Amino acid sequence: MNVLDEVKSNDSLILYIQNLFHNSADLIVRKISWKDEVATICFFNTLTESSDVNRQIEILRHRSIADLPNWEGTAASSVVAFSASKLIESVTNGFVAVYFPSTNLLMIITIPSFEVRSTSEPSNELVIRGSHEGFVEDTSKNISLIRKHLFIPNLVVKDVRLGKDTNTKVTYLYIDSIAEKDVVGDVKTRIENIDTPKIYSIGQIEDYLEDSVWSPFPQFLNTERPDRVVANLLEGKIVIFTDQSPSALIAPVTFFSFFESPDDFNGRVLVGTFFRILRMSSFLVAVFLPAFYIAVVGFHSEILPFDIARKVKIAVEFIPYRPIIEALIVEIFIEIIREATIRLPAPIGPTIGIVGGLVIGDAIVNAGLVSNLMVVVVAMTAISSFVVPSVEMNTTIRIIRFPFMLAATFFGFFGIAIGTLILFIHMMNRSSLNQPYLSPVVPFDPSRFKNVFFRIPYYKNHKQQQTFTHGGSKQKKVEKT
Repeated sequence: MNVLDEVKSNDSLILYIQNLFHNSADLIVRKISWKDEVATICFFNTLTESSDVNRQIEILRHRSIADLPNWEGTAASSVVAFSASKLIESVTNGFVAVYFPSTNLLMIITIPSFEVRSTSEPSNELVIRGSHEGFVEDTSKNISLIRKHLFIPNLVVKDVRLGKDTNTKVTYLYIDSIAEKDVVGDVKTRIENIDTPKIYSIGQIEDYLEDSVWSPFPQFLNTERPDRVVANLLEGKIVIFTDQSPSALIAPVTFFSFFESPDDFNGRVLVGTFFRILRMSSFLVAVFLPAFYIAVVGFHSEILPFDIARKVKIAVEFIPYRPIIEALIVEIFIEIIREATIRLPAPIGPTIGIVGGLVIGDAIVNAGLVSNLMVVVVAMTAISSFVVPSVEMNTTIRIIRFPFMLAATFFGFFGIAIGTLILFIHMMNRSSLNQPYLSPVVPFDPSRFKNVFFRIPYYKNHKQQQTFTHGGSKQKKVEKT
């Protein structure tokens, strides 16, 4: 006799189910009359509204009494063979489970009721012109926001459950007629091969899926904007969601993907092109400007015009240590202010920025700890890093400029040149889902340069834009509307 037969014969089915869920206070288990037998209903009242449960149960009971064919099969209910694992899976997902002892069947009613915040504009991706909707912590709502933009049948949505202890739902989307089959298969394999008992954040998924987790450069684009997701889906990319996260991961991407903004495509052609080039230029300023200043002051002051060189000499004459120490003091000070502004409550954050940036900054200059020129250089560097529309790439820029500062301290321009070569080799050998990270620079494809550096008018775009060239396959044409 199995366990289920034993608990039925001892009339202790309710106790058996309560033990499965460790006697949780929000678990509802009770017997209900059903036609000519007694059934057992089970659900969490914190995940399901009791009024909705009562209404659906009455509908199904009346269908059963009326002997309607397939009375148990509705848009919100289905019947499967009973098993303890199926009962646990259904109830923990916010469903209602009804067990019929006479037939050993389990009816599952899908009427979960989770608290979800309303869609609003993402605070870390402000919109100038375009949709002001943002993703929320509910995968179903996020997918509905995408389907509002794409009324097509070949938008494929796949679900995978990961984590023995958390049973987290991971969802990935792609357009079947555009996405490359080998990339889709690679994503599917990587997700299904994740073997960990706990998955509770989108960052964990990113760690498992990245090609080079120790690289400072992000290989997935993170966004909370549906219009940005739609644009990338139409380029053949894959989008990944997890439960309880408002962020979407987009891959495969290139280095240049992080400098594009949906506002580029919603504004005028020349304006979008100008700001895209400006963002890429800001990357060079944010990474190389402090190192350039250190190299000039320490090794190569002769390259400056005489008047400027004299002012630089006067500015650093009374600083008691080398430029690298001066730069590290100001850079670390800026990073502390930035981190404090992020962590503090919104009403206090701007105050800290004003006090730290103006009062303390002016004080350390007057005290002779740093020069005015260094404050200007660091301020320009910080502002340039903020121009990049991706938080992940912004963080990368803040990190990689420190090695360049050290190289400039010891070797001047030669150290910057060697560091640039190492950086380029590193980026050239990176990939996103096995697709080249520096495409179309490496591998070299000048035909796609215009899509990277310029905002092309829509009426000029006769082909579906592709981020990568796969095996020399021709780009898919779309009809001009």
